[in-house]
Amino acid sequence: MTPRDASDDSRWSDLDRPPLNAAALRRGLVREGGLWREVEVVQSTGSTNTDLVALATAGKAAEGAVLVAEEQTAGKGRLDRQWTAPARSGLFFSVLLNPAEVPAARWGWLPLLTGVAVATGLSRAAGVDTALKWPNDLLVTVGGEERKAGGILAERAADAGVVIGVGINVTLREDELPVPQAGSLGLAGAVSTDRDPLLRGILRSLEEWYGRWRAAAGDPVVSELQETYAAGCATLGRVVRAELPGDRSITGEAVAIDGDGRLVLATGEGVQEPVGAGDIVHLRSA
Repeated sequence: MTPRDASDDSRWSDLDRPPLNAAALRRGLVREGGLWREVEVVQSTGSTNTDLVALATAGKAAEGAVLVAEEQTAGKGRLDRQWTAPARSGLFFSVLLNPAEVPAARWGWLPLLTGVAVATGLSRAAGVDTALKWPNDLLVTVGGEERKAGGILAERAADAGVVIGVGINVTLREDELPVPQAGSLGLAGAVSTDRDPLLRGILRSLEEWYGRWRAAAGDPVVSELQETYAAGCATLGRVVRAELPGDRSITGEAVAIDGDGRLVLATGEGVQEPVGAGDIVHLRSA
């Protein structure tokens, strides 16, 4: 699908959801010596991740490229799930990162790093408490219930690096929720749902955490990434079920995040088993 430029705003009628100001975002984020090289805002596209992976693979995008869509019609989540939301109701964007100086074995930390950066940026800019469900779901509390308000997806872009996609429900209303377990920053009582400062805050936080992690050659201990992720992870200390590839599942207490970013489960058999991929279902507090 060909992206439509955000300058064509004839479709917009919801005054509670003003369009992003692309020029202001560029002025606030693109600077000499900084990570972000270009910020493009399009009105609608299928998936910002798909578009940016294609651009990077074709050599038409470099590290620091940011692609934002006011609306995604075929947004992708983990495990091939679809992510859809009304136009301008959230932040839907992808960034291209290429930490060539970091050993490839540590690149698996990038989605978790992004989760920490998003949670940190939203805490500052939206004034809402967020938590992370391993590996990369953003949780908020709505009416005393834990709900998913965002997610992160990482995809390799050949030799060009990794594209990290982020989707966050900002002003999604109760009657617009795709499932009852979904939430939004607005429903969680955010002090601000102005998407411009929210996006700037997230990208500045991501630049800060990425720079720290890269300076430490991807070491999650030296960069304090492992400790910070664990401190904000709502999965730790819970009894969970890990639904793994091959129709296998494990139930146990989530006791740690290991040095590779895997979730360590203590099973009833007294075995500690690391989980590197799969779907995690929160069952109850330990």
